Amino acid sequence: MVALRAGLLGVGMMGRHHARVLREVEGVELVAIADPGGDPHGVAGELQILPDIDALIAEGIDLAVVAVPTQFHEDAAMKLAAAGVHTLVEKPIAHSLEAGQRMVDAFANAGLVGAVGHIERFNPALQEMRRRIEAGDLGGVYQVATRRQGTFPARIADVGVAKDLASHDVDLTAWVAQSTYKTVFAQTNFKSGRVHEDMIAITGRLESGVIVNHLVNWLSPMKERLTVVTGEKGAFVADTSTGDLTFYANGTIPLEWESVSSFRGVSEGDITRFSFAKREPLRVEHEAFRDAVLGKPSDVVTMEQGQRTLAVVEAALDSANSGTSVSL
Repeated sequence: MVALRAGLLGVGMMGRHHARVLREVEGVELVAIADPGGDPHGVAGELQILPDIDALIAEGIDLAVVAVPTQFHEDAAMKLAAAGVHTLVEKPIAHSLEAGQRMVDAFANAGLVGAVGHIERFNPALQEMRRRIEAGDLGGVYQVATRRQGTFPARIADVGVAKDLASHDVDLTAWVAQSTYKTVFAQTNFKSGRVHEDMIAITGRLESGVIVNHLVNWLSPMKERLTVVTGEKGAFVADTSTGDLTFYANGTIPLEWESVSSFRGVSEGDITRFSFAKREPLRVEHEAFRDAVLGKPSDVVTMEQGQRTLAVVEAALDSANSGTSVSL
């Protein structure tokens, strides 16, 4: 099989990982890297660092990964679409809904694969959780609650915590629950002296009726990456920082202490921590993108899905500004 020729735009904090994985994925060959800022992490190896997207396209690539600041996504993606190059852009899809829609349309009209790097979908804990929910292990789904908290990242300058981090939770929630967002209400805080928010709390409801809740910030001294899905038969807890998945089952043994039983609603049952293969999410994401480019079945995050996620995040920011809930 002839390897797909891959180009990478941006070798900063995230791009350096893309460079490594692109060299590891079967059927893909990293042939060109472009970054106007040079190669700060020394990942180019024998490849020359090209100055811009035009030089990258001139190398005759089949697919590209765009890992530059969000404000530059649209320009790069539109040029790649015009050149007939399948493209994976890091999340969020774009700096605005209008820009994101232009990208969606460009790749659809060109018949190209356009994907967005919502990497949490490829986390082994969430993939295992979704598989088990789909198999009926949880019964009906009632609520999805996420906590994504940690210290301020020096790498982010052009967006707030909503677009940088909450977009992960919005995408994974719609994917795990297999339903889109219907309404959102949010509140934000600005504590770092920046124009962008560094804390957001989002609550809402999916079209399926599932209640959602997201706590996201850059102001916490401890790192949390938790997704809790509560349903008819118990609750799944996924820790995406470790890739662990635990199931807390509703108890089947009746409680004899009547006052406690009525207070709890459900009783505590068995707790199961699952064992399963834990592959690197970025590698699984790249394999999905490769398969999509080759026309094979793939669960790649499409630009349309990335655009819907951005719409939810923008709605949450609008809600925080207006103090009212927003319908999507």
